Amino acid sequence: MPSTRRVPDKRVALRQQGTLNPPPQAVQHPLFQDNAFFDPADLVQVKYEMLRQVQVDHRPVAQAAKTFGCSRPAFYHTQLTFTQAGFAGLLPQKRGPKGGHKLTADVLAFATQQRTADPALSWMALAARVRQQFQLVVHPRSIARQLQREKKRP
Repeated sequence: MPSTRRVPDKRVALRQQGTLNPPPQAVQHPLFQDNAFFDPADLVQVKYEMLRQVQVDHRPVAQAAKTFGCSRPAFYHTQLTFTQAGFAGLLPQKRGPKGGHKLTADVLAFATQQRTADPALSWMALAARVRQQFQLVVHPRSIARQLQREKKRP
């Protein structure tokens, strides 16, 4: 008979990879209760099995979502990302913008030129000049951080 004991190293690895299911106790499906192969702490495994229950076993979405500790919108998001990217779509993604979407190369070049011409220029005044030049509202601290990052790059 297989052991139902979970390997602690796996949880550490899941946490490091960002795939640790935050509420494993919310997974109520019987497979994840009695079988050591099915680990409710493994978010990718939980998501895949949830999708499989709907697609293959024809379970209602609301029932599958609830049984796997998920909301219906989260189910549909998981289904979409899996359809678009396969297993990679089951991996958690960072939320929010993926970079300085306002601070384009033109804006940064302008800001750098302004600071070079007047090193005493405050970040607030620089943000005002960026707003005037590009009709773009950027927080002064965002400009400061990005210019400092640019300075550190070789």
